[in-house]
Amino acid sequence: MTRPLPRITRTTTVARTRIFRVEEVDLTFPNGVQCTFERLRRPPRGAVMIVAVTEHQQVLMIREYAMGFERYELTLPKGAIDEGESPLEAAQRELQEECGMGARELIPLCRLSLAPSYMDHFMHVVIARDLYPASRQGDEPEPLALETHSLKDIEEIIEEADIHEGRVIAALYRTQSWLARHSQG
Repeated sequence: MTRPLPRITRTTTVARTRIFRVEEVDLTFPNGVQCTFERLRRPPRGAVMIVAVTEHQQVLMIREYAMGFERYELTLPKGAIDEGESPLEAAQRELQEECGMGARELIPLCRLSLAPSYMDHFMHVVIARDLYPASRQGDEPEPLALETHSLKDIEEIIEEADIHEGRVIAALYRTQSWLARHSQG
């Protein structure tokens, strides 16, 4: 059963930053209730997150400063999709910038949202395989620490490492599942 969507009666930009626009949105729901929501808008291109898997089923991860938590976190390479880029082109670029590797095979896995209740942003998750050395200058303020972790030890990685971002955890599990379904032999 398809439910009718609330009607947007007014949208006002209340703040702008370098990467976000904050909007106040007045809605009228089908039952007549009116309320105001706030949402973060980003450029519609979205972003990519790359799960780079080596021939030995190791995942390339980076340790970088997470401003929100004010500490270093273990994460996957990721970044914004630039104007004119496809998600796969952005994945290749980010992998080269953040890990010093390229991939001969890029597989679109899924799209994840951080917080659909108040944010209109999608993260395209891409599996990268058949890796080779290929670095490119990125925009990071400091060198990133590259780590490899076994994909079969996801539970252990999540519990013992500094991984708190839900999209990273979801991407690792989705990749593990995809690889199990598509393994040869």
